[in-house]
This record gives sequence, structure tokens and C-alpha cells, in this order.
Amino acid sequence: MEFEIWWLLGIPLFFSLGWIAARVDIRQLISESSSLPKGYFKGLNFLLNDQPDKAIDAFIEILKLNPETVELHFALGNLFRRRGETERAIRVHQNLLSRPDLPIEQQTQAMFELGQDYLKAGLLDRAEETFNQLVAGQYAIPARKALLEIYQREKEWLRAIDAAHALQESGAGGRQKEIAQFYCEIAQDELVHTHPEAAMVMLDKAIATDRHNVRAAILTGDIHLAKGDVEQAVLAWRRVEQQSVPHVALVAQRLMDGYRKLERPHEGLNLLKLYMAETPSIDLLEVVFKATLELETVAEANQLVSNELRRTPTLLGLDKLLDARMMVAPPEVLPELSIVKNLVSGYAQKFTRYQCTHCGFKARQFYWQCPGCSKWETYPPRRTEELNVMN
Repeated sequence: MEFEIWWLLGIPLFFSLGWIAARVDIRQLISESSSLPKGYFKGLNFLLNDQPDKAIDAFIEILKLNPETVELHFALGNLFRRRGETERAIRVHQNLLSRPDLPIEQQTQAMFELGQDYLKAGLLDRAEETFNQLVAGQYAIPARKALLEIYQREKEWLRAIDAAHALQESGAGGRQKEIAQFYCEIAQDELVHTHPEAAMVMLDKAIATDRHNVRAAILTGDIHLAKGDVEQAVLAWRRVEQQSVPHVALVAQRLMDGYRKLERPHEGLNLLKLYMAETPSIDLLEVVFKATLELETVAEANQLVSNELRRTPTLLGLDKLLDARMMVAPPEVLPELSIVKNLVSGYAQKFTRYQCTHCGFKARQFYWQCPGCSKWETYPPRRTEELNVMN
């Protein structure tokens, strides 16, 4: 009983202590807030209301009154860079670096921000020089990422490979896909300069880095074809199926042409039909449809397209079906059928694009690196309408 009485007496004491502590914190907060310029809160309010121009004006006024405000310099420089005013951002961060009293930590931060300014402005040489000074320390990983971006922009693929390896070793995650693509880029350049042997060395390295790299298999087949070894070319292209079945659509025409050169076109057509049964694809259907018309009958081509349309109902598929129907339609219905065909084709053209899964950038042709966000292997090998139907 005595313990309970003391416990009850202690409750008001604890409450009083908490009240005193809260008052001290509030007074400290008020004191710190009163020491900040009014323009700071004014600028912050503009930022919250999505008015960056007015926020910049407010922050500039503060800097005129108190040029020692380092954090405000950083905020202002970042605002300039985000708005695309890279020259002003560069001046802000260079001004910070010129101050002899700036602590080493803030000097490093200012140097990193300056590198970002140079990168945004397209001054790649200066950006590279700046980030190379930061590859050791707290900004090592973001600096190496920036260097990797620079080398890709400059198409310095060997340096990009070194930068990607350095990122992996620093614990920034695997970069095998990117490194394999860099080897493919080098191989592509070698092929342009008619150096097939050098290109093959690079492609072997690409596959050793990422055995699922479809591009390396396709280019390997292209090299064999250029040498006149059609059999090896076909074998290389067929490896795409083992790596990624949907990507077979990218080599469908190559395979069909290869089997024609080998004088085994029916074998090629049957192979592509097997692929199509496994994974629907408009690009694959187009190749198979034309080969069926050539090697079999119009009726079989009609049936092929009709079956595919039932399985995957798309405007692109309907467009192909109308192509097939017009070949066997009686003359009296051809004018009406032609009108329908033109209408469907017009709408279907809007869906004949590939779309990046990272940024949504759409393109008529397939890209290994997205032109919009520069990410690698973000384009599915299917058209946008096909993806919508599948989802």
C-alpha cells in the first residue's frame, strides 16, 4: 500500500518535469527560428507552393544580406540547375569553393554539386575532371555513376566498362547487363570498320559477362552470315530462344532468310510456327504470314492469321487478317473491304511502337538503349498494343 501512495505522488512530479522540458524545447525552437532571416521562410513558402522563380528571388535577397549562409548557397545552386540555369548554378558553387574558410566536408559537397552542374550543362570534360577528384570518399559511388554516364555519352565504351567494374567493386550493385552491352557496342563499331574477328572477341566477352545477352547472339549470327557460313549464323540466331523466347521476334526474318539460303525454307517456317505457338507476337506473325503465302496456300495464311487474332485480339492482328481476306475476297466487296482496311491500318499505326518500361519513351524501332532515359534493355520486344492485351 505504501508503494502505491509513493507512485501516485510521483505522477504529478513526472508531469511537471515533462512540461518544463517541453517549454525549454519550444523556447529553443523559437530562438533558432527568430535567428533565421524572414526571407528564408518566404522563399521556403514559395518552394512549397511550386513557385521556384519567386523562391530564387527571395533566397538571393538573403544572400545579399548574409553572404556567409553556406546551406542557402547549396539550395540556390540546386534550384538554378533544376531550372536549367547551369551558368548561374556553376557560379554559385564556384563561389563556395573559392572560400578559404569552407570546411572540408562542404568543400567536397560543393565540388560534387559543381560536377553535376557541368554534367547538366554538357561540359563533359570539366565534369569528368571534377568527378575524378571524388572517386575516393563519401561521394565515391555517385561520382563513379556520373563518370559512367559521361563515358556512355561520349561512347568511350572501354572506359565505361572500367567505370562499371569499379562501381561493382564499390558495392553499388551488379552491372553485368550494361557491361555486356558495352562490349556489344564495341563489336558493332568493329563490324562497321569490317573487323569481324575483333568484333567476335568482343561478343565472346559480352556473352561471358551476361549469358542472357540476346544482342550478342544476334550479332554473332550476323558475323557468321557475313563470312558466308549460313549454318553457323542460323545456329547463333536460334540461341536467342534459349535466352529469351519473346526476343525470337527480333531474329524471325533473319532465320527465315537463312533457311531459304540453306534451301530448307519449310524447316524455317515450321520452326517459326513453333515459336509463335509459344509466344504471340505481331512481328513474328508478319514473317510467318508472308512465308506461309509463299510456301503454302492463301487459305492456310488466312487460317493462320484468324487463329492468332482469336488468341490475341489486337488491331495490328486485325490489320493482317484484312490483308489476308482481301487476297481471296470477290471483286464486288473489295472496295468496301479496302475502306475498312485503310481505317484499321491508320489506327493500327499508332500501336506499332515499342515502349520503354523505365521512362515510357515510345519508338517505332527497337532499341537496346532507350533514347529517352539511356537505360539498357528496357524495351520489351513486343508492340505497345500487344503488351496492353497481355496485361
